Amino acid sequence: MELILEQFPVVIQSLNIGFIQTLKLFFVTLLGAVPLGLIISFGSMSRFRPLSYLTKIIVWIVRGTPLMIQLLIIYYFPGLVLDNPIWGGGESGRFIAASVAFIFNYACYFSEIYRGGIQGVPKGQEEAGLVLGMTRSQIFFKVTLLQMIKRIVPPMSNEIITLVKDTSLARIIALQEIIWAGQAFLKGSQGISGAIWPLFFTAVYYLIFNGILTVLLGQLEKKLDYFR
Repeated sequence: MELILEQFPVVIQSLNIGFIQTLKLFFVTLLGAVPLGLIISFGSMSRFRPLSYLTKIIVWIVRGTPLMIQLLIIYYFPGLVLDNPIWGGGESGRFIAASVAFIFNYACYFSEIYRGGIQGVPKGQEEAGLVLGMTRSQIFFKVTLLQMIKRIVPPMSNEIITLVKDTSLARIIALQEIIWAGQAFLKGSQGISGAIWPLFFTAVYYLIFNGILTVLLGQLEKKLDYFR
């Protein structure tokens, strides 16, 4: 117990640094995947069949393969196969590659949620808007979009919570997020080796962050109750 108390300040400092990297990856992914997912959903619903089919095939491939494999392909493929290491070296290059992989992966998942939300709005409302002289863009932003947001909050909340935990997969390309930081003390880091408790302690960070997100997303869902 005394040994753990001595190690605690060093471990917490390292875990905090790793958690900051986890937070950065989380927020960058959301910032990119939320709008990109909407664009992809438009492609899958397009009346131009080649675009619709192509988009659906891409979404099917991304959703049907493990994110870990996608991370490996995106990070290593340009350098090993194309002989063009576009991500560069160091932590910044790994972070950019991880961000691209996470954004595209989650955008494909979000696109299906968007599509379900948009198609769930009664068709008669669009027809009524056209009768009233509204353009399709006005109908989408003033009628469909607001109702879609209410419908997609619960499934989007689940995906966002999952994203928090999925950030740990970035360690496969040696991105030094919180799990990497915790595992380092098991292998040997800063004079500490063979300590497994820091790796288990990382769960506390995930629980607290997910708890905060759950409360915030729950409040958002309550504020959208006026659509009922």
